[in-house]
Amino acid sequence: MGKGRSWAFAYGLLVGIASAIESSAECVLATTTVYLPTTVYVFAPNGTSSHGGDSCIVTSSSSITMGTPTSSSTETTDVVGTPTTISSVPTSSSGPGTTISSTSLSSISVTPTSRGSSNITTGSSVSTSTSFPTPTSIGGLPPPPPPPPSGPFRGFKNAVYFTNWGIAQKKYVPERLPVDDLSHVLYAFADIAPNGTVLSANPEVDLAQKYPDDKSWERGHNAYGAVKQLYIHKKWNRQLKVLLSVGGGDYSPKFAAATSTEMRRQTFAKSAVKLVTDWGFDGIDIDWEYPTNEAERDSLVKLVAACRVAFDRYSFHNHLAYRFLVTVASPATPLSWKFVDLPRMDPYIDIWHLMSYDYTGSWTPRSGHQANVFANKANEASTPLNTNDAVRYYESQGIKGQKIVIGSPLYGRSFNGTSGLGENYTSIGTGDPQPGVWYYKDLPKAGARELFDDVAKATYSYDQSARELISYDNVRSTAFKANYVRDRRLGGAFFWEASGDRADGRSLVKTMSRTLHWLDRTPNNLRYPTSQYMNIRFGMPGA
Repeated sequence: MGKGRSWAFAYGLLVGIASAIESSAECVLATTTVYLPTTVYVFAPNGTSSHGGDSCIVTSSSSITMGTPTSSSTETTDVVGTPTTISSVPTSSSGPGTTISSTSLSSISVTPTSRGSSNITTGSSVSTSTSFPTPTSIGGLPPPPPPPPSGPFRGFKNAVYFTNWGIAQKKYVPERLPVDDLSHVLYAFADIAPNGTVLSANPEVDLAQKYPDDKSWERGHNAYGAVKQLYIHKKWNRQLKVLLSVGGGDYSPKFAAATSTEMRRQTFAKSAVKLVTDWGFDGIDIDWEYPTNEAERDSLVKLVAACRVAFDRYSFHNHLAYRFLVTVASPATPLSWKFVDLPRMDPYIDIWHLMSYDYTGSWTPRSGHQANVFANKANEASTPLNTNDAVRYYESQGIKGQKIVIGSPLYGRSFNGTSGLGENYTSIGTGDPQPGVWYYKDLPKAGARELFDDVAKATYSYDQSARELISYDNVRSTAFKANYVRDRRLGGAFFWEASGDRADGRSLVKTMSRTLHWLDRTPNNLRYPTSQYMNIRFGMPGA
């Protein structure tokens, strides 16, 4: 065969192959990109994609022009979904023979007939019968995201608040945390600036303090302090999730002003995401104690919605198949929950940390139980409040039991000059860490007799000679609470706060863990590609 004829044959073969390729397409759903042989990538900014057994549909707020422009009137819906369906999106892009813009709406439907071939339709007549339905908004809020996949039960939560001042004042450092018996650690507290910015309350303890294994010669901008130690815990205990708790008793008064406008709420949400992902944490815990009027109630609803959306967007844009947690420390008394809108908040919340303690104290006229499960009708003054009523109220508001995590104190509240439960008292006495409060690890005090109210399911001690009564939890009451959680099919339990526990066989955190028996083993996140700290961004190499 001559050279000219050989060239013609090769050219014809090449054209034939190209034509065959151009007449087929393959729908590829890898993260959020649909690949077509024309080398056009269709992104779905703030949109959705779905893949059924027979078709692949992408709905996006982009118009696509390939040669002759086509138009479409297909409607799109902004849906916040699971963190594996949407990625970062360029607003416009162009290439040879193609144009992608965000000035109009379009939809592409690809129906595969066999591997390597499909029918492609573009234009205004595209069928959207299998696209996502329009979500229902709540009171002008963004549509709630779909809940995390339900699936089988993944275990009970056993969480503890861990404070930065406990490190500074009590030398309760991260390595003392009983991480084998925990599913979550709530690191308390972050501060709030007037404009809504969430920030470190103690940068020295959080990020700078050096621990024995820290190397002074490490290069780059690195995190140290509690933040580094908690990340190391996560790396070696993949079931351990660490949340940043914002607010608390000292900083709660700042919430009202810091969340009073949409701009401040957005600042709060964005800065919370920044801090959490800089530090290598797994989400946020909002501890506002408590909204006091209708405006603040509405601000809290909008705040948790903004946080939910901001964390989901971070996952989408950084290609993380991870749902960061948005939780709240929530009230357990009618006076405190009056301005907390449970039904409107619930779609955005992963865990309700029910603060089921401090039922009695210096603010109540009689001595009594501070963390009892049930009321004692025979001595009503001793149980003005109880956990069971709070749980029932939450459930009546539509909160699922598995999202409710009940709280237990690692401290006791004292009443001096009293003859017993439900009686008058003269003072709350001294204490450690503060007047009227004693760490559980120091109880019962010498000379006191430890007692159990089998109706209220609560422990207390009484020193007859000193006429001092202290209400607290012990191993028996904690084991009962664990069984209560199991029987009621609640989400688990948490403790305030870690430094008050014992390290021996009477540890309440360990008692709860071993009585619940089955802890939440969902994995934490270790990928933080945007962290400003090099050691966290690269997964703490060498740790």
